[in-house]
Formats: sequence, C-alpha cells, structure tokens
Amino acid sequence: MMRSLAALLILAAPAAAAEKMNVLLIVSDDLTNTALGCYGSPAKTPNIDKLASKGVRFDRAYCQFPLCNPSRASFLTGLRPNSTKVYENGTQFRKVVPDVQTLPQTFQKAGYYVARVGKLYHYGVPGQIGTNGLDDPPSWQHVVNPRGYDKDDEDADRIFTLTPNGKGSGRFGATLSWLASEGTDEQMTDGKIAAETVKLLAANKEKPFFLACGFFRPHTPYVAPKKYFDLYPVDAIALPKVPDGHRKAGPAAAFASARPVQETMTDLQRRQAIQAYYAATSFMDAQVGVVVDALEKNGLADRTIVVFMSDHGYHLGEHGLWQKMSLFENSARVPLVIYDPRARGNGKASQRIVELVDLHATLADLCALPAPKLDGPSLKPLIDDPAAAWDRPAITQVSRGTPIITGKKIGKNAFWFLGATVRTPRYRYTEWDGGKKGIQLFDYETDPGELKNLATDPAHAEVVAKLKAMLPK
Repeated sequence: MMRSLAALLILAAPAAAAEKMNVLLIVSDDLTNTALGCYGSPAKTPNIDKLASKGVRFDRAYCQFPLCNPSRASFLTGLRPNSTKVYENGTQFRKVVPDVQTLPQTFQKAGYYVARVGKLYHYGVPGQIGTNGLDDPPSWQHVVNPRGYDKDDEDADRIFTLTPNGKGSGRFGATLSWLASEGTDEQMTDGKIAAETVKLLAANKEKPFFLACGFFRPHTPYVAPKKYFDLYPVDAIALPKVPDGHRKAGPAAAFASARPVQETMTDLQRRQAIQAYYAATSFMDAQVGVVVDALEKNGLADRTIVVFMSDHGYHLGEHGLWQKMSLFENSARVPLVIYDPRARGNGKASQRIVELVDLHATLADLCALPAPKLDGPSLKPLIDDPAAAWDRPAITQVSRGTPIITGKKIGKNAFWFLGATVRTPRYRYTEWDGGKKGIQLFDYETDPGELKNLATDPAHAEVVAKLKAMLPK
C-alpha cells in the first residue's frame, strides 16, 4: 500500500508541472493603438488582429509614463513611477529600489524557465540595439540581443532623418527618421528576435516558461523592408486635423514635447512619416505572427498565455505633436491584448479602464503564483468577463525638464516638474506642476479629440474637484 501511494505521488509530480501555464509576453516599442487594425486603424496588422479576436482586447488601457524607461520599469515591476522613482531614460530602477521583485523574478521563484529576447527593459534606440541596454540581470536566466540589417543601414548612413541629432547612432535618437530597406524580414533585428524566440519556445516546451519577446519597431528610425512601404501609397495617407490656435491655447506644458521640426514639416513629409510608421508596424506585426504561430507548431497553444502590448502610445500629428511624452490620449493610451486559452471572455473587447502597472499581478494571478506587494490589481476578473464591474481610473505621469539624480535620490531643480493625468470612462483631468503650470479637463462624450479644455468652466467645478482628488500627491 505504501509503495503504491509513493508511486502515485511520483507520477503526479510531472502531471502537476505539465498543468502550469506558460507565458509569452510580446512588447512592441512606441506603438499607438491608431496603427492597429483591431483598434480601427487603416494600418494592416493581421496577426495582432487575429490574436485580439481570440483573446481580450482592452480598448482603454493606459501606461503610467509615456517614455520607455519609466514605463518599462513600472510594468515589469508592478510599481508606479512614484514608487520606482524612474522619471527619465537614464536611471536603472535598482539604483533606487534595489530589492524589488520584478515580474520575471516572480516566475523564476515559481520554478519557471525565464528568458528574454530583444528589448524589455530600456534600450537607447537605435544606438544600443545588439547590447544589453539598461537591462536588469536578476530578472532573466537567459538573454539574447540580436543585431540585424537595420543596423547595417544605419552604419552605411542610408537612413533619412528630418532632424539630425549629433553624430553616430545619436543622430536618430528621438527624431523622425525612416528607410524602406533592401533587407529581408529575416535579416532585420526584429526578424532575428522572432527567430530566436521561436528557438527558445521549441527548446523549452517541456517545462513551464516565461518568455519575453521585445520588438524594436515601430520605434524611430522607422526601418522596414521596402515591401511594407508599398502597402501604403503616400497620397492615400490621411493627416489628422488640428484646429487653428489649438496649441497656442495651452497650457504650454501640455505641448512641450513638440520639436521645432514639427513646425516646418510639409504635408508630404507628414504623410511620408506616417507611411513609414505604418510600414514598420506591419513589419513588426509579421514577426508577431512568426512567434505566435510557433506556439501551435510546438503544441503549446493550449497552455500558453499570450500578452501583446506596447510600452506607451504615440502621436502621428494629433494635436500638432509627434512621438510621445504628452498626457493626451494618443500618448497615454496603449494597445493591450491578453489571450488565456482557458478564459471565458475570449473574443471580446473590454471598455474598462486598466493600466500597464496591473500586468504583474495579472500574470501571477492567471498562473496561480504568489506575488509581492504591488501597485496594480489583477485583471483576471475582466479576462473572464470583459464587462465585469470595474471602477478604477488610470493615472499617467510625465516630466518636463531633467531631474537631479544623486545616488538613490531623485531631486527637482527649477526646470523640472511633473504633469499628472487621471482618466475615467468619461473624463481626463490633467495638472501640470500640481496645477501651477496649467490644468486641463476633457469630456470624451462631447469631445473625443481633446480639443476643448473645460477645466476653468464653472459648470465643471465639481468634476474637477472629484478628479483632482484621484491624482498622486
């Protein structure tokens, strides 16, 4: 009898291990919802659209900071920027919070194989492609840093840029730059990231894994194989309309992410920039297809949770702005799709307000793992029922100027301050420097384009007071 029981326990151990759900986390860089077909864009993204049709698409998901390093430090720890103290692209979060347990570490502690390919924590793009960037070594058991033909394009000075910024790779940093490359999908960095991710899936399919796949596109420079540019004739690109005097109406801090070149761009250059961004997005989408298809080929589709997301949103001329670092909807809102093969809510969209800081708690919950104290809740109730009761706002912050960083302390100087915004189903309320440099209120029922600031309208004083109380102190 004792031997039989022991034998049963031995047989049960592998079965229990096999029941663990895997996680495939796919992160795109600088991707706006308005460049994805499943969010209503004219851009062609069939693979992400297919994933969204199988999983839960969150239509109102928001980042905590519309800049790569603060956002990634936030969602990969499950802590808000006010907890990580990361407000810019130069600070590695462990310098400030050295003992934090990251999302990948939560899975390591549970016995998972944990690896990343490409950009998960912050990289300077394109300068640090092929390196570890601002990585967090304790988060991973294995890392792969591919470097592709797009870096050869860069070295050969084939990339066009509207705003040269210094020399070397730095001249493309935070600029509008693009190239219809002669390279193939497989030769590009993101193509290599997809291929390496597929290799790791196949090599580790017999054990539970947490595999993070970080693509660089469509982050500028918008480099993609020429065939993707051909999908978008320039003369068919529609430009967003910005009313005269919109930016002058302020507050100035709300538009401080604008760069001088944006004032001198021709309509043709604007269309070319959007064409290139869409092309880079369609190329990235094709690599998502390569990775997701590998789950089926390796018999992993029924036991792997797939997340697709971006680190923050992006402007393509809305409000007269390009790129990120605003607190308007285009910059704060992000694509987020979660596919759990077991979920009852699959195939539906959720209109509930959710945040990227919720990711750590969500994935730990879906995989039944213990998690540390976190700043965001689990989204499991919404994955089971996308229309479930949910009454949480989204908080996004952004900085203006440069903070003083001394050791583990982040201090402010006269030129550095924060903006903070709260998003509810109907409203967005924003304060710049605690309100000293301006306030904004937008009503999405009457003004989905955020063009009419109601913050000083006495009829909305009660709304302002209520939303103001939700902002971080």
